[in-house]
Amino acid sequence: MTLVDCLTLRISHRIIAEEEVTIAEEEVTGAAEDMRHAIRRFRETSILVPNEVGIGIAPDNPLARQFRGEAEQTNQLIAAVANEVQRVVAELPMKVK
Repeated sequence: MTLVDCLTLRISHRIIAEEEVTIAEEEVTGAAEDMRHAIRRFRETSILVPNEVGIGIAPDNPLARQFRGEAEQTNQLIAAVANEVQRVVAELPMKVK
């Protein structure tokens, strides 16, 4: 089993480094396919752990809004290519997909 934790930390590092992090709409499918192939190459169960950032109040500053948007987009991308999606709250897993 492979555990990848924390995907949203990578987003934060990229934003702080002022790298371009926005995924253009037409690139999402290609990125999803690349991720799908990478996960399947492991030939074992992979667990990818992103943070949930879209539930609270919308941030009041541009940098925080950019981070929230990129994290939400990453979570959606992962969920789209995953065979199973679970949300864990208070150590209680809930099957989403």
